[in-house]
Amino acid sequence: MNTLMIASIEQGLIFAVLAIGVTITFKILDFADMSVEGTFPMGAFIFSKFIIAGATPLTSTMMAFFLGTLAGLITYTLNIKLKIKSLLSGILTMTILYSVNLRLNGKSNIGLFNYSSIFDGREAVIVLIIIIAAVKILMDMFLKTEVGYLLIATGDNETLVKSLGENSNRYKMIGLMISNGLVGLSGAMMAQYQGFADINMGMSIIVTAIASIIVGDTILKKSRKLKNTTRAIMGALVYKFIGAVAIDLGLAPTDLKAINAIIVILFLSYNTFAPEIKNKRSTEAAQC
Repeated sequence: MNTLMIASIEQGLIFAVLAIGVTITFKILDFADMSVEGTFPMGAFIFSKFIIAGATPLTSTMMAFFLGTLAGLITYTLNIKLKIKSLLSGILTMTILYSVNLRLNGKSNIGLFNYSSIFDGREAVIVLIIIIAAVKILMDMFLKTEVGYLLIATGDNETLVKSLGENSNRYKMIGLMISNGLVGLSGAMMAQYQGFADINMGMSIIVTAIASIIVGDTILKKSRKLKNTTRAIMGALVYKFIGAVAIDLGLAPTDLKAINAIIVILFLSYNTFAPEIKNKRSTEAAQC
């Protein structure tokens, strides 16, 4: 296995955490949360702030998760309390976080090669597998709790949740906070993996997350045994693998964003037209 493929697996595992986070808002709550484009670099900058201050890599990484949840709280406040539409709420939060990220360390790019990371002295892929396994198990356990069921119900049928005497807005807040916390965690992991935090590292990251979800949903589409978390992980890995293959075939790294968009278009088109083609063939076969 060449270096490019190994790197795609490692990055796929990092983006799997991102995809699980966005699954909560995009798929479960049906909430278009654009704030992740600010939360992802925020996680990287929070990690940088703490590691430079002398904290351990593990503590710095966990702080990226906990403080990342605040981005979700901001989006919730704008959307629910101030009655701003969900898409605009996320964009406004993303805009606010751009300035916050610059304030955290005073510059747009922070080199981290001289600081410790969770990967020091360990195989990156092993560390990432342990982290993604922990995130998946914890998320699956959470979604089976009463709060988790009500969170899912809020996305499926908010009226039903209200009829049970529950405040659906509370579960939206919980979902947004957990989602952005996981996105911040993913950003902190990426900063350690690549050795720097950059203000633009969140650009188009929402496309990566949604693409991973779409690819994951397309894989073994009819299987009911695969959980959303499993699909997100598989989708992120396959998505990064396809990108790596495209680069390996001779496309320039500068083409990567276009490749990402094309992957999304292809899988969306497949999900749209494949059932129609199948139904048409079934109809024709029945007429014969």
